[in-house]
Amino acid sequence: MLSRTEAHTLLTQYLKDGRMVKHCVAVEAIMRVLARELEEDEELWGLIGLLHDIDYDHVGRNPSRHGLGALELLKGLLPDYALEAIALHNEHNAFKPSSEGAVKISQALRASDHLSGLIVATALVMPSKRLSEVRAETVARKFKSRDFARNIDRNRIMEVEKLGMNLEDFFSLGLEALKSIAGELNL
Repeated sequence: MLSRTEAHTLLTQYLKDGRMVKHCVAVEAIMRVLARELEEDEELWGLIGLLHDIDYDHVGRNPSRHGLGALELLKGLLPDYALEAIALHNEHNAFKPSSEGAVKISQALRASDHLSGLIVATALVMPSKRLSEVRAETVARKFKSRDFARNIDRNRIMEVEKLGMNLEDFFSLGLEALKSIAGELNL
């Protein structure tokens, strides 16, 4: 399996947009704390979060290919079920997993992917544009406001409930994860 350093190097080799790289780092942070909370493999879940959008430029940002390109780029570098979870996180590619483990991780990945966007958007409307100002209650309010960050799929965030976690706890967990890497995110 790849080390975190190797995975980050590989990510920046394929993904040239610095904002997308920061997004992947944010999803990694949430996936790590979620894995810890659910007593799963923190290292593997973190790598899945970090690499989930590695193929975005490689497939020309084509939604019907996004996730499938990662299967090619990462073959042999992560367990097959981890690759399937990455492919499965995008519902537009019609990928069908062969393992049940991929389904659980992909639910966590989809929830973390969209929660990271919601938290970052929340930080950006704060006066200082810093994560340090954001509280979990604010994230919860923004989650309920359908006019805020319209591209964030609330249903995908709610997939965390399928893993036995309630939304309020997930908001707190995700926020603390991003606050721990605020410097790396420039937030």
